[in-house]
Amino acid sequence: MKTDNLPSRPASRRSILGWMSAGVSLAVLPSCGSSKAEAKSFPVSLSEAQWRKKLTKAEFYVLRQEGTERAYTSPLDKEGRRGTFVCAGCGNRLYSSKTKFDSGTGWPSFYAPIDSGAVGTSRDFKLGYPRTEVHCADCGGHLGHIFNDGPRPTGKRHCINGIAMDFIPA
Repeated sequence: MKTDNLPSRPASRRSILGWMSAGVSLAVLPSCGSSKAEAKSFPVSLSEAQWRKKLTKAEFYVLRQEGTERAYTSPLDKEGRRGTFVCAGCGNRLYSSKTKFDSGTGWPSFYAPIDSGAVGTSRDFKLGYPRTEVHCADCGGHLGHIFNDGPRPTGKRHCINGIAMDFIPA
């Protein structure tokens, strides 16, 4: 005798495979979010305690813990002078004011780094879909992400946390 009101029917192979795939995905996703930048060796390498001493709490959160500052909170978003944007962690030259543009997103945006060796990239799956993370090539500090909706000539938008950078006027 049935005690519930659910119809009894065997699970299909498709539904079983679907549940198995979901389980595997949930087990793998946390490891996908870890940054490849952390696993690499960088010219500037400090212990966590040294980084905490060197950086402000907000800088540490973004650069070392891959956090994101709130949109429209960085004065560097509206910085319009000529100059160079450098890593707040190690001073590496990252972006020139010549490639900065107003993306309307609330974060400083650039269509290209200052040179090809200034930044590195890795894949980021933290939101469940792939994104291109950008980090400082010298210390591995998390800077932001790169999107394919920028202006010419590259079509790229380097969406960078302002707290991860310092500005040096020309």
